[in-house]
Amino acid sequence: MGEFLISRYFTVTNLIIVLSVIGFGVQNSIEYGSILLGLNSLFFTQGLYYQLLSTIFTHGNLLHISMNMLVLYQFGNLIERYRGRLSFVMMYIGGGVATSLLSILFMYYFGLNHNLVGASGAISVLLGFYAHLVKSERKGIIIWIGLISFAPLLIGINVAWYAHIFGFFIGWLLGYIHIEKLQF
Repeated sequence: MGEFLISRYFTVTNLIIVLSVIGFGVQNSIEYGSILLGLNSLFFTQGLYYQLLSTIFTHGNLLHISMNMLVLYQFGNLIERYRGRLSFVMMYIGGGVATSLLSILFMYYFGLNHNLVGASGAISVLLGFYAHLVKSERKGIIIWIGLISFAPLLIGINVAWYAHIFGFFIGWLLGYIHIEKLQF
């Protein structure tokens, strides 16, 4: 019984959620935490390359982290269960860093100088992977990515819509090159 509880609740996904909550706490407890730990072209070009990873563990506010962690819990645990811990963590962290890199290049190319925070890009990798593999869920997930990317802009809330799109396509590509098709 004890082993079941440990294996059920001790997942990499749940560990990432705990680390994200800790990261959010650290970010809010140090001066300029969002700027130092988020992703922005000003500091990134000055050598703070760790921001490609640290931005995944920072968030704009309590609602932002709550929504991201809820989606991560749902899809992360599902994908981790079928892909395994190592494959999942490589997809989440590697995809999140790749999304950050594409986002900083996008920002640099278009002369954008704002601060990106949040796990949305890494989570979008998971959603893209899942959408590619599960045809019955595909349309809903694509609509969801569109809504979380563009609807906030219509009401004046700034979101890094391009990070969502980059993440989704990275996940889609990972699903495409995935040899063993999962059966959900």
